[in-house]
Amino acid sequence: MKREKISVKIIKIYQKYISSNTIPRCKFYPTCSNYAILAYKKYNTIKATFLVIIRICKCNPLSKGGYDPLK
Repeated sequence: MKREKISVKIIKIYQKYISSNTIPRCKFYPTCSNYAILAYKKYNTIKATFLVIIRICKCNPLSKGGYDPLK
């Protein structure tokens, strides 16, 4: 199985068992985990991971959030 598919499966497990049991906190649309899924489906593992790290770093108390699509 490709690394990208494994990454998507791990994120979906996180969404189902962890994220669904906590208070929604993501300030962005799509949410950071959905953004990550889109990134891993569109790009290779290295580029997707880089984009996801940047996105997670932007998700902080000083950020306004809002619409931030994958480019």
